[in-house]
Amino acid sequence: MSELKLLPLPGYKPFHGPVVTVIMDGVGIGTQDESDGVHMAYTPVLDELLKGELVTKLKAHGKAVGLPTDDDMGNSEVGHNALGAGRIFAQGAKLVNEALHSGDLFQGESWQEIKKRADQGGTLHFIGLVSDGNVHSHIDHLNTMLEQCEKEGIEKVRVHGLLDGRDVQPKSALKYFGPLEEKLKAMSSHGRDYCVASGGGRMIVTMDRYGADWDIVARGWKAHVLGIGRRFTSASIAIQTYYDEDPEMTDQYMDSFVIERDGNPVGTIIDGDSVILFNFRGDRAIELSCAFDDKEFEYFDRQRHPDVFYAGMMQYDGDAMVPEHYLVEPPVIDNTMGEYLCAAGLTSFAISETQKFGHVTYFWNGNKSGYIDDKLEKYVEIESDKITFDLRPWMKASEITDEVIKAIQSNKYKFIRLNYANGDMVGHTGVPISVRIAVETVDLMLKRVLPVLEKVNGVAVITADHGNADCMWTDKNGQRTPMVAHTKNPVPFIVKDFSRKNVFSLQNIKAAGLANVAATLFNLLGFASPEDYEPSLLQIK
Repeated sequence: MSELKLLPLPGYKPFHGPVVTVIMDGVGIGTQDESDGVHMAYTPVLDELLKGELVTKLKAHGKAVGLPTDDDMGNSEVGHNALGAGRIFAQGAKLVNEALHSGDLFQGESWQEIKKRADQGGTLHFIGLVSDGNVHSHIDHLNTMLEQCEKEGIEKVRVHGLLDGRDVQPKSALKYFGPLEEKLKAMSSHGRDYCVASGGGRMIVTMDRYGADWDIVARGWKAHVLGIGRRFTSASIAIQTYYDEDPEMTDQYMDSFVIERDGNPVGTIIDGDSVILFNFRGDRAIELSCAFDDKEFEYFDRQRHPDVFYAGMMQYDGDAMVPEHYLVEPPVIDNTMGEYLCAAGLTSFAISETQKFGHVTYFWNGNKSGYIDDKLEKYVEIESDKITFDLRPWMKASEITDEVIKAIQSNKYKFIRLNYANGDMVGHTGVPISVRIAVETVDLMLKRVLPVLEKVNGVAVITADHGNADCMWTDKNGQRTPMVAHTKNPVPFIVKDFSRKNVFSLQNIKAAGLANVAATLFNLLGFASPEDYEPSLLQIK
């Protein structure tokens, strides 16, 4: 960090208060009709802010955040990477696409060890999200690896598939599992035995994050590893049965299931096997990786810990080395905004609730765990509720706001960043009344924070990492379908300057995106941005 240096911004006049960045997670700029939860919500504070002079829209999806194409929706991980790094890095899906297309993935040490174990009689298990949402995984990646297994003569393969219903349509699992089971059946010839072994909905099976609810991982461990769960003869039958039993059931909340053959689970994970977690996004992959990798493990009773070769699609936490083995090198994100600020001796404060705490810390800091400099930084996590968020759409916004107000009034921190998770987490439920309340909650929190910031002559920067609440449903032939995925809509960018020390104006930047925010924050803090950063959205007069 010592070699990082920020230069003063010419003409800048220092001011007393902090720069406070508010990330309204999942609050995009939508179609301004009744399907748009942001538009339909009562948001007098945000409405007034959007009339200001220092207001623009930012791209928060596709190539603007390092994803392969502009057809790819953004997500919180890549959004916070771009916000904190100030540059665009090739992200998970793009890196995996390249590694599969070139064949480099299959030449790596991890794949070779997997092949070795398979040649010695071990089963290869794939665990991951079965959809084309392209946020945590893509089924094309799984299919390509399955085809390589067939080509290389791997005899026994099991897929432990997690249902999405969050980054894709809420009840679309059969669209993915039906063809997958047919593909595996067609591959099961010439001594090969390929099939789905277990599954369940992503929000209650396997894919917990930030230690919010380890019972979710335990439920997945029982199904995938131990073969404990409700049994069916195929994944498609399991899914359809759950639909029939509860017509309100959506994929992301479906209970676990285990596939049996001749009265026994077909895919328990045992000594000598190999396991690939084919999700490329890190936040919901770390806990399962720890359950496989850690010899000393205390979060739930694993009952047994098989001796397997475990590899993630990527290394989900480079600092903590989780997992130890992986198939594709993650993006190297260096010289983040946080590193520059610590090198300059500036104090900072970051806060969110559990569901987004890693985004304002780990992802903001370039996929690095822990403090950059604990003498200059303070990170605060408010524990999230363990409940479906449509039932408590206010979440922990008030508790976050309480701490932010204290931080502002303490005069200890020059840069404060916070994430209100409501628009995203409640947006994923697809419940209109809850989505509107979630957005209104965030607006109410702005009403609390801004007057406190005005009293200390600070600056507010208000934006979002991607859209979600801005589309509550889609309408086709008069039939409404809940929209629970992120959107590709732009997000707002607002600067509210209470310092009255400097006069900034917007720069005309074509196709500005989230990566332009870091340079803008440097300018508001009195620094010229690093030369390799995307340009600032502001210029000082």
